[in-house]
Amino acid sequence: MPDMSWVVGVVAIVVAAASYVTWTATRVDRLHARATAAGRALDAQLVRRAATAAVLAEERGSTDLYGAARAAIDARPDDREAAENDLTRMLRKQELDLNDENNQAVIAASRRVALARQVHTDLVRDALAARSRPLVRLFRMTRRHPAPRYFDIDDPTLSSMA
Repeated sequence: MPDMSWVVGVVAIVVAAASYVTWTATRVDRLHARATAAGRALDAQLVRRAATAAVLAEERGSTDLYGAARAAIDARPDDREAAENDLTRMLRKQELDLNDENNQAVIAASRRVALARQVHTDLVRDALAARSRPLVRLFRMTRRHPAPRYFDIDDPTLSSMA
């Protein structure tokens, strides 16, 4: 009877390799799911910022700011980055006072957008790094997931006049 240690060793190697491939596939799926969720969270924060900017524009009677806020809300996905950058530029032109409630809302919304954008950027970077691994490419583990994209906008953080 042949030595069983060879069979046990081969089975152990196959089990270890299969476990690693399964773990890698699960990680790729999780990273893509997290990047998608972060994209949705970023979108929600962008809509909230545009809505608060529209309220501020109505209060001040600023048609330019209101137009930029509506353009950001109504923008198609391909035009969204440009519309958000326009809104950021319009908001930076405004004199924001911390004593006004609407100004505080816009400043807070802009800070949340900056945080959501950073989280989204980090998760997209991690997902793209996982996609570029040789094992992932070899077994085509990303075929179910579209490649995540960065959302490239100017830093939306606003300063206030205290």
